[in-house]
Amino acid sequence: MTFEELNLHKPLLNALDDLGFKTPTTIQHKAFSVMMSGQDVCGIAQTGTGKTFAYLLPILRQFRFTKDKYPQALIIVPTRELVIQVVEAVKQLTAYMSVEVAGVYGGVNMNPQMAAMQNKLDILVATPGRLYDLILSGALKVKAIKKLVIDEVDEMLNLGFRTQLSNILDLLPGKRQNLLFSATITAEVETLINTYFNNPVRIEAAPAGTPLDNINQVAYQVPNFHTKVNLLELLLTEDPEMTKVLVFAATKQLADQLYEQLETKFPEKVGVIHSNKEQNHRFNTVKQFQEGNYRFIIATDIIARGLDISEVTHVINFDTPEVPENYIHRIGRTGRADKKGIAITFITEQEQPQQEAIESLMNYTIPILPLPPHLEISTVLTADEQPKVFVKNIVLKLPKREDVGPAFHEKSAKNRKVNKRVSHADKMMKKYGKPKKRGAKPKKK
Repeated sequence: MTFEELNLHKPLLNALDDLGFKTPTTIQHKAFSVMMSGQDVCGIAQTGTGKTFAYLLPILRQFRFTKDKYPQALIIVPTRELVIQVVEAVKQLTAYMSVEVAGVYGGVNMNPQMAAMQNKLDILVATPGRLYDLILSGALKVKAIKKLVIDEVDEMLNLGFRTQLSNILDLLPGKRQNLLFSATITAEVETLINTYFNNPVRIEAAPAGTPLDNINQVAYQVPNFHTKVNLLELLLTEDPEMTKVLVFAATKQLADQLYEQLETKFPEKVGVIHSNKEQNHRFNTVKQFQEGNYRFIIATDIIARGLDISEVTHVINFDTPEVPENYIHRIGRTGRADKKGIAITFITEQEQPQQEAIESLMNYTIPILPLPPHLEISTVLTADEQPKVFVKNIVLKLPKREDVGPAFHEKSAKNRKVNKRVSHADKMMKKYGKPKKRGAKPKKK
C-alpha cells in the first residue's frame, strides 16, 4: 500500500514526498482508517515503528482551519526531547498547510511559554507536568480540544506522572477523540483506558516482546565490568561500520564513568546524555550526534523513549537491563524506517537471569558470539563483583541471672556522713575552746 491509497490530501502527500516516504508502516496503515472514523484508539507499538506519523497523519487529514486561537489537538509525551521531535514532525508534515504548533516542557522558564499560549495555536505538544501548570495558571485554555494523543503512556506512568495525567484528563472537554500509544499495556495503563476512554479499538502493530525483524541481535558473555570496557573500546576501534552508535548504561553515574574513559580514546567523538544534564547540553548532544559530529553517545534508559534519531547503525547494551521491556525500547533505536540495525548486548554471569527474562519475553534466543581472541580479559573486579566473605555470627548464651540483688551496696561507716551546716561561732569554739570575739572598734576622734 502507498500513502496515496490512504486518502491523504495533496498537501500531506507533497510533504511525505519531500521527506522521501512512499509506503506507510504497519501501524500507520492499520490505525489510519480507525482514527479517521472518530473512534478511540489504543495502539500497541514498539518504538521505531512509525507511530508518531500514525497519529499525526489522520489528525492533519481531518484538520480544518479556524479563527479560534485555542488548540484543537493535544499531544502529551513523557520527555522534553520527544516534545521537540513531535513538534518537528508536525512542521515537516504541514510544510504545505497553515497549522500553528508549539511545544512546552518543564525545566525552563514558564513565562515565555505562557506568552506563547496567547497566540493562535492549533496543535500543542507537551509533557504532563508543564501542561498541568499552564492550565492551572489560566494561560492555556483547553475547551477547544477535539483530539487527545497520549504517546508512550507506559513510560509516562513509570516517571510518576499518573496524578498529573488524571488531573489533565478531568479538565479536558468530555466530547473528544482519545488516541493512546504504548509499547506495553500494564495494569496501570488498563486502568487509565477503562476510566477515560470510550470502547477503544485496539491496534497491535508489533506486540511488546516481539523482536523487530530488521534488527540483528547478538550478545557476548563477558566475565566482568572492566572486560566490558575493553570490549566496547575494541569494537568501536576495529568496526568501521559503527558510524552512529548508541551505548546504553544502567545508571547516570555509569554513563558519566564510561564517558570519561572513552573520551580520552575518542576525543570529540563521544557524547553523554541523561536526566542530570542541563537541557541545552542534552539538545546539543543529540544535535551533534544527528549531524554525525559525534560517532557515539552514551545514554540511560529514559532516553530510549525520548530519542528519535535516524540511521542509528548499532545499539550496544553495556549492561543487560533489569526490566525486559526496556531491552525492546533500547534496541528499537536502531533498524528504523525499514533499515537494518544491529543490537549488541554484554552479559556477565550475574546478568544471566535478566538475559533469560528478555528471551522469554521475546520468545527468541539471542545468539552468543565468541569473544575476540585479542580482547584483553581484565582480572580487576569492582566492589560488586568481588566475592563476598560470610562470617558466621555466633551468639553467646549468657546464664540466667537469678536471685541477684540490687546493683548497689551499703556505705561504710566513714562514708555515712550527713551534710550539716556549721556556723562560724561553733567553728571558733571547737578550735579555741571559747567563743572568739572581735576586739572593740576604735572610737572615732
